Formats: sequence, C-alpha cells, structure tokens
Amino acid sequence: MTESKPIRVLIVDDHPMVRSGLMDFIFAYDWMEAVGETENGVEAVEFCATHDVDVVLMDMVMPLMDGSEATWRILAQGKPVQIIVLTSFHEQDLVQQALKAGAISYLLKNVSAEELAAAIRAAHRGTSTLAPEATEALIQATRKKPGVGFDLTAREREVLAQLVQGLSNSEISEQLSIGMATVKYHLTNIFTKLGAKNRVEAATIALEHNLVEQQN
Repeated sequence: MTESKPIRVLIVDDHPMVRSGLMDFIFAYDWMEAVGETENGVEAVEFCATHDVDVVLMDMVMPLMDGSEATWRILAQGKPVQIIVLTSFHEQDLVQQALKAGAISYLLKNVSAEELAAAIRAAHRGTSTLAPEATEALIQATRKKPGVGFDLTAREREVLAQLVQGLSNSEISEQLSIGMATVKYHLTNIFTKLGAKNRVEAATIALEHNLVEQQN
C-alpha cells in the first residue's frame, strides 16, 4: 500500500533518546515523515496549532503538561489529527484518561517497529489499536465493584451529612424542611445501603469513605 502523501508524524516525549529512536524508526519508512518533535505537552499543543500533523506519538507522563491534557487540547483545535499514546505505563487510570481525552490508540514502548508502523497506518485511517495490557486494564476497570454508598440518592446524602454532624431526626427534619416520617424513611434506606446497624456506624462509614463533605 502506498500513501498518496506521507503520513506526517509528530513525536512528543520528554526523553531525548526516545525521540531520537522514534525519528530513526520513522525515517525507515517512505510512507511517513517526522514533521517535528517536542519534549512536553505544552510544546505539542503549540506545534499542532501551527503545523499540519496527521498522527501524534504521545507520551503520557511529562513535565508541564501530561499526555492526556495535551491530547484533549490538540483535538480541541479541530484539526484532522489522530493521537497514539506511546508510553511505558499501562495503569487503568492512565489508559482511561488517554482514551477519554480522545486518543485513538494506546501502545506501550515495548511495541515492535512493525506493530507501531501498523498502528500509525491504522490511526491515519481512523482505526484504534490497543496494547494487550491496555485492553486488560479497561476490562479490569469494568469489573471493579462499585464503591460504598454508590447507590445513595442526592437526598439520602443530604440526610447522611446531617447525621454525621450529629443532628437528631427532628433537627434533620427542620434543617431539610422534610417531615419526620420522610427522615426515618431516608435513614432506613441509608442504613440498608451502607450495611450499617445504627447512626454511629453509618456516620463512621460515611467518614471512612468520604461520602459527605466534612464541616470545619
């Protein structure tokens, strides 16, 4: 397959040796060209604003501006550019941040030259490529159990906040302008959802899991 024009690639990484290696890699293929290199996200955003770039090879952990924010800012410019995250890290939060920011692919730096070249071609066509570790991180993230109190309603959280402050049922009723029966109804639901046997236990769980804002 021969591209009508070379795929223009920008390298973004804070390590000079990595940038140099990627430059050599790109020069080995006649269907793509390195249009520039930057050492942080701020420079990458500025470069993309003033140059035509097809694909960005984006590191995640960099000074001044990380890869996910740089990805979001570059894509916010509205130019037809695709961003491939190329990093040493595959933690769940980093993978999720990058993809949420708009990166089309997530690869690790141990990827082979052939695999990276294929990913660049695919990204240029609008197709994603994920490292197995990134895919596993996303799978594990979906399997995480919801946190304690995830199913509390907004009103139940308000009642819980009053309970944590030590207010009685009547005081909660007055504070939130709801009837006593409604307060008791909400407290019953709160105890059930938190697995608490009483007010003290519910308050303890709420504080341990940061379910309410603590008052100074």
